[in-house]
Amino acid sequence: MRSAAVVFLVLTVALAGDAQAQRRRAPAKKVVPRPAPARTEPAQVKCPESLGKGVRTGVSYCFVLAGRDAAQGVVVTIPPHTGIATLMFDLHNRHTYSEEDLRAGRAYSKYTAIVGVLTMKNELLSRGAVQSEFRTVADLYERISGGAGPGGAKAVAPIGREQVVVAIPAGVDQVSLLGEVLDATTSAGRETATPGRTVAIVSNVKVEYRPAPPPKKKR
Repeated sequence: MRSAAVVFLVLTVALAGDAQAQRRRAPAKKVVPRPAPARTEPAQVKCPESLGKGVRTGVSYCFVLAGRDAAQGVVVTIPPHTGIATLMFDLHNRHTYSEEDLRAGRAYSKYTAIVGVLTMKNELLSRGAVQSEFRTVADLYERISGGAGPGGAKAVAPIGREQVVVAIPAGVDQVSLLGEVLDATTSAGRETATPGRTVAIVSNVKVEYRPAPPPKKKR
């Protein structure tokens, strides 16, 4: 009995020592912080020329003008972000609605517009395009409030809609939307992009991003 007790005691001490050694050898686990969840929110937009708000949706519409200087475009602020952020916006053609042209049978119009998305250093990130045709008032995407037309609508209205999605690299905190190409055929004739001329209309500008961690406090 004494012999068995001695063997049990030796085994217990050996196992305890081995477990203690393993605890000493095991490296401490590093706590890896979880990335912040992605956010999607309306973007802060600096609009050089506003069209107004939609009668149906209340959404704000902004003209995208032709040009080469990013500072003169529709400037969108991208919040501080980790990794790639995503810019999303709706792109429309610009149409001037005329009841007179409609009654006279000369209302048909066709539009193609291309805009560039640039950094504030004029580096091209991506492009967006929209193409649409007008035959009747039902082809308008929306009417804009604040005009002298029926129901207080403006004659100028957005037509067509293309959702544009652009990846924004880390470190880029502002981008600019600038008109590049306009090919329009209307009752007034052929229209093309010239500096300062409206190429397209933008609305519903949003940004999806993972917020950057707050800066570390200096000790």
